[in-house]
Amino acid sequence: MISTAIPLIIAAAAPSVYAAATQPTSAGTGPGTFEIIGESGVSAQQLFLGGPNTVYIIDKVQNNKATINGHPAWATEYDLTTNTVRAMDVVTNTFCAGGATLGDGRMLVVGGNQAVVPGGDSLNSSVPNVYGNGDGGQAVRTLLPCEDKTCNYVESTMQKRRWYPTLEPLSDGSAILIGGNMYGGFVNSQGNNEPTYEFWPSRGSILPLRILETTLPANLYPLTWLMPSGKLFIQTNWAAELFDPDAGVEDPLPDVPHAVRTYPASAATVLLPLTPGNNYTAKVLMCGGSDLQPAQWTAGLDMTQVAASASCVTMSPDVDREWHEDDDLPDGRVMGNFILLPDGTIWLGNGANVGTAGYGTEPWTKGDSYADMPLYSPLIYNPDAPAGSRFSSEGMSPSTIARMYHSTATLLPDGAVFVAGSSPHPDVVLDNTMYPTEYRVEKFYPWYYAKRRPEPTGVPTTLGYGGDSFDILLSKTDLNEDGATALEQTKVVVIRTGFSTHAVNFGQRYLQLENTYTLADDGSATLHVSQMPPNANLFAPGPAWLYVVVNGVPSMGQKVMIGSGTIEVQEIKAVKALPEKSVPTGTKIPEKTETTAGNPDAAKNKESGAIPRMSLSGSGMLIGTLALGLVALGFL
Repeated sequence: MISTAIPLIIAAAAPSVYAAATQPTSAGTGPGTFEIIGESGVSAQQLFLGGPNTVYIIDKVQNNKATINGHPAWATEYDLTTNTVRAMDVVTNTFCAGGATLGDGRMLVVGGNQAVVPGGDSLNSSVPNVYGNGDGGQAVRTLLPCEDKTCNYVESTMQKRRWYPTLEPLSDGSAILIGGNMYGGFVNSQGNNEPTYEFWPSRGSILPLRILETTLPANLYPLTWLMPSGKLFIQTNWAAELFDPDAGVEDPLPDVPHAVRTYPASAATVLLPLTPGNNYTAKVLMCGGSDLQPAQWTAGLDMTQVAASASCVTMSPDVDREWHEDDDLPDGRVMGNFILLPDGTIWLGNGANVGTAGYGTEPWTKGDSYADMPLYSPLIYNPDAPAGSRFSSEGMSPSTIARMYHSTATLLPDGAVFVAGSSPHPDVVLDNTMYPTEYRVEKFYPWYYAKRRPEPTGVPTTLGYGGDSFDILLSKTDLNEDGATALEQTKVVVIRTGFSTHAVNFGQRYLQLENTYTLADDGSATLHVSQMPPNANLFAPGPAWLYVVVNGVPSMGQKVMIGSGTIEVQEIKAVKALPEKSVPTGTKIPEKTETTAGNPDAAKNKESGAIPRMSLSGSGMLIGTLALGLVALGFL
C-alpha cells in the first residue's frame, strides 16, 4: 500500500485526550423544527463536515452569488459559528463529482463535467470562458480541512474521465473510485459508459467491473458499501453483487425488489448502525426510488408523472444473501437523504413524491425539474423499533423549503442536521420558476437538541484497532443523578458523516464501541471503553466524530482520527478485556441492559431490587469483537 507524508488532522503537539465537552452554542428553535440559519453562497450540490465549526460546500460551475478571483465561485467554506461563508477557488468543474474521506485526514473529491459557459453548455473555442473553469472529468481535488480559513483544494488528475462516480473508503485509508460516465447525460449509455474502477492513491491498473456493463442505463453513482468481510456490496439499477476489490471477483446477488434505487431513481440509502448488540453485522437499508425498467428511462416519458416508490428493503450480504422487506414509507420518495443520528435513529429528509432526479428542457418539466410534489416533512427511522412502527413523524414540523434535485444534508457535531441545496436547472435560476436555486441553509433540531448534554472528559483524539481500553469520566449531573440506570443506557459511538451528494452520503457510517463502567459512591462514573474493533473493514481509517450518549442524549461530537493517520495497512492489535462493571452496595440496576436507539423515556426499563456492590463480567461482549479480529488476521 502507498504511504503518504500528509500531516494528521491532529497536530503532534495536541493532547492525547480532549478537555470536557461543552453545550451547544445555539438554543435552537425547539425539538423537531427547522431553522434557516444562513446562506451557502453557492448552491450545495455536494457538502461535507470538515471540522467542529466548518462545513465545506461544492456546487457545479454556475452563476452563483459568491464570487472569487473575478468569476462566480462554485465552492465555499461555511462557518457554523457565524453562519457566514468564505468563497473557495476550485479550478475544474465539479458538476456531479464524488467524494470520500482518506485515512490521512484529507477529503477527496473526484470527477465532474467539461468546462461550461453561462446556461450550462460546454465551453468551446468560439466563446469566452466567462466562468474561468476547467474540465473536471479527470480531476482529483484534495482538501485537508482547517479551522483558520487558510486551506484550499489541491488539484491533480486520475486516469479515467468519471462523471457521477462512486467513492468508498477502504481498510488501508485509500479509496476505490467506481464507474460513472465520460460526458454526462440524464442516464448512462453504451458509448458513454465507464465500467471500470481504480484506486486513490493510484495502484496502477484500471480494471473492468462487469456489473456496470450489464446494468445500463440507470447505473450512475452505484450504491457501494465496504462490508466487514472486506468485500464491497454494490447495488446498481436492479442488480446487486458482492465484489472483492483485491481479487477482482464479482459474486452476483438477487436483484433488488420493487424499485430502482440508484440515480436517477435516487432512493434514500444507509448502512444501519454497527453495534455490539447486532454483532457488528452490516445491514443496508434502501427506501424509495422508481419502478422503471431499463427501456423506460430513454422512452421520452413524462418523469414528473412517475410515482415514487414507498418500498423499503434491507440486506446483510455478508451473512444473508436475500432481500428482506422493511416498513414502507408513509409516502413514496425520491432524492431523500438518510442521516445517522448519535442516538442510533436515522433522520430522513429532502426529496419529492413524484418524478426522478435530473432536469431538462422538455415541455413537461416543472420549471426544468424532472420531479414534483416536494416532501417537506422529515421522518425518523428507528432500527430497534418493532416492525410496523419504525418510521415516525411524531413531534416534527415541516420545512418551508423545497429540497429537490441537488439537495444535501449532514450531521453536525452538536447533533443537529445541516440541510442545504436544491437547484434543478442548467444554471442559476432565482425567479419565475417553481423550484428556484436555493442558497438558504437550515438546521434541523432532533428531540434531544435542547436537553442538557453530557460533558465527558477523557475522550481520546485517536482510536486504534484493538489494543488497550480507555476511560471516559461522567459526572453525576451527566447521568441525570440516575446512576446505573442511566449507565445501562449509555453508549459511546463513532460516526463518519460522509460526503453528501445526489441523495447519497458516501462513506457515512455509525459504530458503537464496547463499554463497561464503574459507578462511584458520589454518583459519578467511569466508562471503560474499547478501541475500534480489530477489523478495519468495519470502519475505515480516517477522521470521524465521537459522541457519548446518555439516555439517548449525545454529548457534543469530538473529532477523532481512526487508525494511524496515514494511508497504509493498519495495525491490528489484540483486544484487551474491559474491566468488569462495578456498582456500589445497594444500587438498583435495570433488568434490561442493552442500549437501544432513540428516546428511552418512551419505554422505561424495569428495575430490580437492591444488590450489593458487585462486578458484572464484560468478557462476553468481547466474543464478537475477537472473532472479527481473527477474520481480519486471516484465521477464520
